Amino acid sequence: MNELFKRTITGFIYVFLLLSAIMLNADAFDFLFLSFGIICLFEFKRLIRLKELHIFLLFLLVWWLFIHLKTYPFSVYILLLATLLTNIYLTMMLFNEKTPIRKQSNNTKLLISLLYIGGGCIFMPLIYKYENNPNPNYFYQNIFNNESQITMIGLLCIIWASDSFAYLTGKAFGKHKLFERISPKKTIEGFVGGLIGAMLIATAISYYSGRPLWQWLMLAVILVVTGAVGDLVESSFKRTAKVKDSGTILPGHGGLLDRLDSLIFASPFAYLTLLIFDLF
Repeated sequence: MNELFKRTITGFIYVFLLLSAIMLNADAFDFLFLSFGIICLFEFKRLIRLKELHIFLLFLLVWWLFIHLKTYPFSVYILLLATLLTNIYLTMMLFNEKTPIRKQSNNTKLLISLLYIGGGCIFMPLIYKYENNPNPNYFYQNIFNNESQITMIGLLCIIWASDSFAYLTGKAFGKHKLFERISPKKTIEGFVGGLIGAMLIATAISYYSGRPLWQWLMLAVILVVTGAVGDLVESSFKRTAKVKDSGTILPGHGGLLDRLDSLIFASPFAYLTLLIFDLF
């Protein structure tokens, strides 16, 4: 089968699942990211040589506590802080060639897996539930029932636009490497192109949303920057493991983590940004 055809079909199914779950209801979106989390943990476990299988039980327990139980906001803030600190730690590890994660203790790898992958997947449904308010834009209420649908589709479109514009701009104008040791093909020009593309999409999304344009533009900047770092973090794990892809579950695309790396890393930062917005 032609490689481009496989990539197209796989990409279509992936996007269809995401958009269908968003438009259906919160339970469907919860289940989808629960499934995504388990698959990504399986792929990540192999990348870092994590031996313990109970990472999956821990993930299910944390998921149940934060998604299906009525948790206090303070507990969500603790998870948010722990996930953000883990992501900041992984960002710092990009500059440390001597001690890769896979050479650290199993307890350390277990905690990183739970917060980096598990926490990132948990904050996607939490964003959906956080924004579960009626769409204030009456004209579009027949399309989007509540603000959560617009927000989730907006976040995905911003990430996808950033990736697409970064690729096209990097191909056409890329000369200066962004982080050559980790990802030789990524360029500063591509990053800037991705940022411009994301801000254009954010501007379009703001017309359907109850949130003002400046908030969507800020979200775009946060998503592009943290998404790019998330992509570099996952690339560093693959380079250490000496593999091209995190898995083979998506024909023509590689592993599911290869597709979700930016989104998983960026989701807690997006949640924090929404919290800050609501202070004003």
